[in-house]
Amino acid sequence: MGKVALISVSDKRGLERLGPGLASLGWTLLSTGGTAGELRRTGCEVVEVSAHTGFPEVLDGRVKTLHPTVFAGILAAPTEAHQAQLEELGVPAIDLVVVNLYPFRETVARDGVGIAEAVEKIDIGGPSLLRAAAKNSDRVTVVVDPDDYATVLRELAAGEVPQEMRKRMALKAFRHTAAYDAAISAALPRLMGEGQWLSAAVAERLLASEEIPLRYGENPHQWGRLLRHSPSSGLAGARQLQGKELSYNNLGDTSGAWRLVWDVPGPAVVVIKHANPCGVGLDESMEAAFRKARATDPISAFGGVVAANRPVDASFAEAVVEQFAEVVIAPAVDPGAREVFARKKNLRVLEAPGTADDDLVLRSMDGGFLLQEADKDWAGEERQQVTKRAPDERESAALELAWRVVKHVSSNAIVVGASDRILGIGAGQMSRVDAAKIAVAKAREIGHDLSGSVAASDAFFPFPDGIEALAAAGVTAVIQPGGSIRDPLVIEAADKLGVAMMFTGRRHFRH
Repeated sequence: MGKVALISVSDKRGLERLGPGLASLGWTLLSTGGTAGELRRTGCEVVEVSAHTGFPEVLDGRVKTLHPTVFAGILAAPTEAHQAQLEELGVPAIDLVVVNLYPFRETVARDGVGIAEAVEKIDIGGPSLLRAAAKNSDRVTVVVDPDDYATVLRELAAGEVPQEMRKRMALKAFRHTAAYDAAISAALPRLMGEGQWLSAAVAERLLASEEIPLRYGENPHQWGRLLRHSPSSGLAGARQLQGKELSYNNLGDTSGAWRLVWDVPGPAVVVIKHANPCGVGLDESMEAAFRKARATDPISAFGGVVAANRPVDASFAEAVVEQFAEVVIAPAVDPGAREVFARKKNLRVLEAPGTADDDLVLRSMDGGFLLQEADKDWAGEERQQVTKRAPDERESAALELAWRVVKHVSSNAIVVGASDRILGIGAGQMSRVDAAKIAVAKAREIGHDLSGSVAASDAFFPFPDGIEALAAAGVTAVIQPGGSIRDPLVIEAADKLGVAMMFTGRRHFRH
């Protein structure tokens, strides 16, 4: 019978290349149902699994490959004893297993899907085949991803799939089945009326992630890894165009910059340093937006991460390379910009598809993990005028920018700004009035005129002193969540100072 490949797939992408490619190398193709039909349409001869085992598909297809003839052929180790047993039983060895699983995730994602339909999409034979083949990777090649077909065919044409590659693909199969089980664990409680089991959803992502070694962790004596569960979207799917290898800290800061730049209202460039914004600028021109962002705090911007939410060109690149930066990230980098950036060979330049769209935040703690929903939904927030004076149009635009930015600053946080840029940031203080004073002091240190500026606070002002410090610096409008028992005193102070104030009804702590 020669070399035997068992092919049973739900995702039939690439079969038109895989089947004929294996057949041309003299392989026998063993298959089932729809996969067998698809292979025949490509001109391949196929042996049905039922003919191979002498046992028909039964129970509406629930049992197709679950048979000792199949599993003995996969699990036989490359030893004389096992090979002798196969010959005694008349069971052909199976050397290649190509399987992907029923579309459970896609099914439960549809509106109106009930428990009965979901259960029918729980694959039984597929995970069993994958686990058996992965367990026996000393001899068997297991393929779960159609994107790997071309590589496998190339290796087989050269002789055989190298053992190192078989091991990698076995790990990929184990991660795939583990994530598949986690997806089932995440979805069934909801379909059974017991709510969503978020821990299983997180487990699915972690187990399915590609593990990418980093140079080191936060410090050189710590190891670091990127677990990438989405290789084609978001920051994790970014394409590095040039520069040194990305570090743990680079990715942490770049992640913060990427989230922020898509949260602000309009075309923007932001600069992040040590996990906090140190510059934000809005402009249709990315060069102008960057210059505004850098001007917020040019000293802190040195060695920062620069993120743009629009494609960037050579003029933007020329502005960036005037000062040292660690990372630049944008949706697209045109050839002129790439040529300019190439002058700084260590500068890491990334193109990232799509927008920031995190939905869960996972953090470690001693003995466990903390899990929360990402703070990304602006819907439902109030914009309630609580002072006698309402903010004017210019102040309203500036308040909206400051409010979007302060969410990304370590609490206690105060941001002072204008309608097209941020002027001062007070981050991570134990008292809110100190955060206000630092935001003002940083802005004045740079030389910014705060007359007519606005301020945002990520949580309520517990005392009037924060408002008083801001007003003394020239701030004329403030946005904050409200909710303090001393709100009436804070509002009274704002009215006396002629400061317009808006309440949002929602705080944005970032700890």
